[in-house]
Amino acid sequence: MRNFQIPKFLAWLPVMLALSLTAAFAKPAEPAGADAAFPTLAPTDRQAALDKTIAELLSQHHYRQSKLDDRLSALVLTNYLDDLDFGRAYFLASDIAGFAKYRNTLDDALKKGDLQPAYDLFNVYLRRLAERTARIQTLLQQDFRFDVNESLDVNRKNAPWAKSSAELDDFWRKRLKHEMLTLLLSGKDRAAARELLIKRYDNRLRQAQQTTSGEVFQLYMNAVAQAFDPHTAYFSPRNTENFNIQMRLSLEGIGCVLRMDEEMVTVVELVAGGPADLSQQIKAGDRIVAVAQGDSDPWLDVVGWRLDDVVERIRGQRGTVVRLKVLPGKAGATAAEKTVRLVRDTIKLEKQAAKSEI
Repeated sequence: MRNFQIPKFLAWLPVMLALSLTAAFAKPAEPAGADAAFPTLAPTDRQAALDKTIAELLSQHHYRQSKLDDRLSALVLTNYLDDLDFGRAYFLASDIAGFAKYRNTLDDALKKGDLQPAYDLFNVYLRRLAERTARIQTLLQQDFRFDVNESLDVNRKNAPWAKSSAELDDFWRKRLKHEMLTLLLSGKDRAAARELLIKRYDNRLRQAQQTTSGEVFQLYMNAVAQAFDPHTAYFSPRNTENFNIQMRLSLEGIGCVLRMDEEMVTVVELVAGGPADLSQQIKAGDRIVAVAQGDSDPWLDVVGWRLDDVVERIRGQRGTVVRLKVLPGKAGATAAEKTVRLVRDTIKLEKQAAKSEI
């Protein structure tokens, strides 16, 4: 089911919910229109210098002692394209053919601190995302028929890249039809389901528009690091803070480990004794589709949002209330949403603590 996943640069690491009151209560920006323009992102001088340093450290001191050569360059490109378009839902085969010029040259660029190829690729992705969002909004205006025999490939990791926009249109028509059917089965009428999907894809475009140069750098450096070893990663300042939270073994939140799966924030596990665990209303595999603050604030549909932005809206001080709309994981396509009210608390991460035994 990975083909419904949003780009990995918007959903890379499981994140432990923790304290961030200001972000949790921040008012979200208004959704952007599908025709909104993207700024052209470019590397900074500092990132170029850091790129060169990271490349030298990995090539000289990584335990695998891999060389920065054409073989590694090809692996970096593959990792990067997978991160951008894992479900092969945005790039065309012609785009991939155009990217072939980088397959044996990224190693040379890394040695020189040249990040421009990474940003060129990312800017193409942003253009394809804007174009596809406009087509999605057009496709959502039609009335989907559920009395015809059709199938949808739900594992597109190794699917061939679409040769034309028409081929992608057909894939997206079926995908949107699937999403519409899922919402109808959860109890929404067609009008409400269509409105929610329109808003959902507008939100996704808006989130992509907010991508910073630093986030592109993180994505690319992570693709480089994982080319050396799947367990080697580059941590941005935000991810470093999340890592430090886990190292402190104490936080204030609801006690969930989350990840992005098929464009939905999914519960990986619960911290024993935390609010989510004690409520007995949230289980591993459940999907969070909306978040609200306190007992009266309006709901925010968070499907398609960036994981870190969703986490910031769930975080909060001990004693404050957060409400979640949850789709039970085991119920499948027929799942009905349920509302869960949780009071944030201090959580000890004893499970993550180092242990010794004789």
